[in-house]
Amino acid sequence: MLTINDLIQDEDTRRKYHDIKNMVGSGGMRSSIYDVNNVCNLRCKGCFYFSSDQHKLDDQKDLDELQAFIEREKARGVNYAILIGGEPSLSMDRLDVWYANVKCSSATNGVKKIPRDRYPDMRVGISLWGDEEDEIRLRGKNTFLISRENYRNDPNVYYLYTITAQTINQMEAVTKKIEDAGLRVHYQLFSNDQGVDGLDWTEDLYKEARDNMDAMIEKYPHVVISSKYYHQVLTTQMMLDRRFGWMECPSVSDAVDDRNPRPKRLAGFNSYGSDYTTIHRCCTSVTRDCATCHDGAATMSWIMVNKREHMTSPADFANWVDVTHMFAKLYEYIPW
Repeated sequence: MLTINDLIQDEDTRRKYHDIKNMVGSGGMRSSIYDVNNVCNLRCKGCFYFSSDQHKLDDQKDLDELQAFIEREKARGVNYAILIGGEPSLSMDRLDVWYANVKCSSATNGVKKIPRDRYPDMRVGISLWGDEEDEIRLRGKNTFLISRENYRNDPNVYYLYTITAQTINQMEAVTKKIEDAGLRVHYQLFSNDQGVDGLDWTEDLYKEARDNMDAMIEKYPHVVISSKYYHQVLTTQMMLDRRFGWMECPSVSDAVDDRNPRPKRLAGFNSYGSDYTTIHRCCTSVTRDCATCHDGAATMSWIMVNKREHMTSPADFANWVDVTHMFAKLYEYIPW
């Protein structure tokens, strides 16, 4: 097998690999996902949280029990908590406990601001589905305008922009508004779990989305936190000669992973419901068809856990480094 020195043929890859070495080693990131609560102030079309009834779980309101749960998670090796919904900003008392006890980031729809005087260095990812009209149509409210004002020029905030089959041509206009707000953006694709009319993907639409995302990296390099190889895998669902699906996904919860043989996966990863007893099948939901899943984090992780498979040529290894470097930025292991 080629050595790292054999594989690194340019200074950009060398610099990026140096940046990420500690994150991917034995003492690196060990994460899991946690639903903070079971409520939300929006009802977005196609949202898997409600379509899969994850909101019907009781949520953990006892803060002492929550702290005990966090300590158990740390004892099994978790050193980074990814906090998602319902909507975390509606339960600040629980965010307080998470923030005080483990390194964490929080998702939000941006309608209610997560205050910086309370969480000065927490990474916040704002969900975004399109420009103002699309946000109203798909989410019932102009959340894009509200969130830009809530988080303008915040150095620890980025948008997780979910591209749909109907919003590809708006990508640059939306990215420019994010740049004007002094924020950053990362892209993923919409998975049509609920069969919403007009939101299915075709090969032509995949290519158009990939070309547009690639162009945004070139035009807005300090705003777009992404990778062309990530875009390629995301829009083809192919990595090297393998197709994404149930037997490839690295983000199936460890506690319920009965695949045989198990593929390479995130060590110790679980996705917990808001009662912190229920463990979801994966980082999305049991109702999602793995064959058509476009989850960005699962795609990134699939590439990352297959480091050895990318150590066959300098080009493949540079692609692996580029995606892992992108991930390290999003989860604050290295600066933007």
